[in-house]
Amino acid sequence: MNASEIRQKFLEFQEKRGHKVIAPAPLVLENDPTTLFTGSGMQPLLPYLLGQPHPDGTRLTDSQPSLRLQDIEDVGDPRHTTVFEMLGNWSLGDYFKKEQIPAFFEFLTEVVGLDPHKIYVTCFIGNEKYGIPKDTEAAEIWQEVFKKAGVDAKIAEIGSAKNGDERGIKEGEHIFFYDDKENWWSRGGGIDSTPIGDPCGPDSEVFYDFGEDKQDIEKYGKSHPASDGARFMEIGNQVFMQYRRKEDGTFEELEKKNVDFGGGLERITAASINSFDVFKISLLKPIIDKLEELSGKSYDNNTDEMRIIADHLRGAYLLTAQGLTPSNKQQGYALRRLIRRAVLKALDLGIAQDFISEIIPIIAKNYADLPDSILTHRESAIAVLEKEERAFRQTLNKGLKEMHKMVKLDTDGVLDGKDLFKLQDTYGFPFEVSVEEAYRQSIELSKNYKEEFDAALAEQRERSKTASKGMFKGGLEDHGETSTKYHTATHLTFAALRKVLGKDIHQQGSNITPERMRLDFNFDRKLTPEEKQAVEDQVNEWIKADLPVSFDTFDKKYARDELCAEGMFWDKYDDQVKVYTIGDFDHPVSREICGGPHVEHTGVLGHFKIKKEESSSAGVRRIKAILE
Repeated sequence: MNASEIRQKFLEFQEKRGHKVIAPAPLVLENDPTTLFTGSGMQPLLPYLLGQPHPDGTRLTDSQPSLRLQDIEDVGDPRHTTVFEMLGNWSLGDYFKKEQIPAFFEFLTEVVGLDPHKIYVTCFIGNEKYGIPKDTEAAEIWQEVFKKAGVDAKIAEIGSAKNGDERGIKEGEHIFFYDDKENWWSRGGGIDSTPIGDPCGPDSEVFYDFGEDKQDIEKYGKSHPASDGARFMEIGNQVFMQYRRKEDGTFEELEKKNVDFGGGLERITAASINSFDVFKISLLKPIIDKLEELSGKSYDNNTDEMRIIADHLRGAYLLTAQGLTPSNKQQGYALRRLIRRAVLKALDLGIAQDFISEIIPIIAKNYADLPDSILTHRESAIAVLEKEERAFRQTLNKGLKEMHKMVKLDTDGVLDGKDLFKLQDTYGFPFEVSVEEAYRQSIELSKNYKEEFDAALAEQRERSKTASKGMFKGGLEDHGETSTKYHTATHLTFAALRKVLGKDIHQQGSNITPERMRLDFNFDRKLTPEEKQAVEDQVNEWIKADLPVSFDTFDKKYARDELCAEGMFWDKYDDQVKVYTIGDFDHPVSREICGGPHVEHTGVLGHFKIKKEESSSAGVRRIKAILE
């Protein structure tokens, strides 16, 4: 079976066991400020595992796409990816270990067809300090299910990964005990950091054995399930939430216990084809094949580059197909980083031409069976990614030329942080790309290049604040000062409209007098009273926050592509444009191309009130507002 078939078989298997198939959550969670992306199958279900009733009952199952950028530097080895899909099933106070363990084993051996002799498992060794016993219950259930499959699975008395490295595996051992660093789950991590009041408990991990010959003993030591190396790969984890931490720090058993199971689709699929390289499964190998065709190079000799491209473009597609666009803000910047790293690795392969349009249709086909409820922008995804690739290649070409000029002009051929800042500030060549490119081309960087870059950036921002003070005052008369306030209020109104109505809103024109402001924007219907109130409230909230207003001059392309500044007439702007920022520079509430002038801080604007919202022309609405 390929990955799509395994996903479908898993959901059908769990449905027959009485589980309700629920839709996966988006990769970008709107109501979770703690993380940029959905990073595990458990994450969207956490409120229900912590006690909130789920509307679909006590038995649930899904397949959840996830993204973890903390693994980005590890991509390039055979099994790390930033993107992965978690097969999940949950019991919310329903069944427990004696139902969960045999069911997962049945799925692996009878549905997927894995050899039971190649399956190894781990359980919690217990903790004397807190009086939590060894999870012999789980181990004994495992012994029984192995026995029914014809495997005499012995229990290894190993208490930690370190001891495992020294001892290795004895003949017949399939069940291992580890401490809380390996086999305990809580939101805080280890057992000592379990939050008060939280459900928590032991887990039982499942590993697939690719063979002793895959273990580099000299590098990683003797193999055991939790060891590093290529022999064992974790393919699933069953968390048994059976305890709660009390106010005094001790633990008590829960009356209603939960099961949280997560299994990596990519890894289970890799096990099914007996490949320790997940990039050879159906979700990734077609991408690799296309890269070999485009580059004329083999995967075996260019594994790092091809794995990174395949992984990053898969993530980029899933994000853009869910409506995210590249930007310099939070999730948008993470998306931009994935695209840029993929383009840089393509250059390493000798792919100098635009290539994303050749890759994305392959990825889209691989994910055609994911629900439209999360991939809401399938059709526009490829255009978004192609545009970003073209813009980045232009930035790269210009930046590389300037970088090499700097190296030639420098007496010792070393780039320092000030050089890197100039590349970013003047030519839009991002700092992290400059660093990667310097390493790629063996260009020496100064010892303190990062500190020098940060200092140059701070100096520029300070200059911008000083310059803005003189510009803002400008000797305006009373009516001019009022117009200046309305000018700034127009920027806030536009930003509030985009926040309330969505990022597809763009300014279509404005008019400012000493008595009022007027703003036209694209929208195909009348605003509801609630939407108008939300815009008004947001503007007043920003006014009350007394946000700083600053400006600086940037290269037009950098302002548009890197700073993501809004502007109406890009083709008519000069090469250097003035950009006004309201709020923190790195996380502004508004950033627009504008000639100014503006107030120095929003607190002087007064109270914002929308007086009228009406049609201006077909598909264009108009707001008139005053400052009281």
